[in-house]
Amino acid sequence: MSFRDIFKNSFLEGYAQTELDPVSIAACLFVAAMIGIYIFAAYRILCRKSFYNKNFSVSLIAIAVITAAIILTVQSNVVLSLGMVGALSIVRFRTAIKDPMDLAFLFWSISIGIICGAGLAIIAVALSLILSVIVWIFNALPVAKAPLLLMVTVRDIDCEEAILSAIGKYCRNATVKSRTFSSDQLDMVIEIRTKEEGKLAREIMGMESVTAVSVLAHDGEVTFT
Repeated sequence: MSFRDIFKNSFLEGYAQTELDPVSIAACLFVAAMIGIYIFAAYRILCRKSFYNKNFSVSLIAIAVITAAIILTVQSNVVLSLGMVGALSIVRFRTAIKDPMDLAFLFWSISIGIICGAGLAIIAVALSLILSVIVWIFNALPVAKAPLLLMVTVRDIDCEEAILSAIGKYCRNATVKSRTFSSDQLDMVIEIRTKEEGKLAREIMGMESVTAVSVLAHDGEVTFT
């Protein structure tokens, strides 16, 4: 027997296959799917975005089940697991995840698949319950209100001081974000914080040279000042 045969036999004996019965496999995938559905419902309730992405929510269930199946495969055959690692290492995901909460739910789903695949369903259930409570509590905490964007179009480019003076009656802080000059008008975008945006818009619209006033709210980042 050559050295290669001895090394090969010792390697295979040291990493024997783990037999998994169909009942255990089905139970593992079922638990991963049930917790994945729970994550789907939690994302639907806690998501505050204006545009709800149903495809992303459904993918959370699929990711949990797929990850659990991969972990089961890794446990059952070490040779197959090495090939799977090599195959997965060449996969490139080019979809950018911009919302940190989406990323948190994605890792939550992956973690559930790993934990269920390892046969620790109790830890997966405890993790889901504790994490959902934490996310719900901190998501319900009040935060600073996002500023409003006031867009004003005027015919007289020298009317800027009068507009800022009117804004000062309703806002302590106002920041001019942009000024666009053309031959016959001036377009301004001003960031304001006020609870009387209706009165402010009507007062500015009442000025002689103002042709259009718009007040927009957004769900972007909030700067604490």
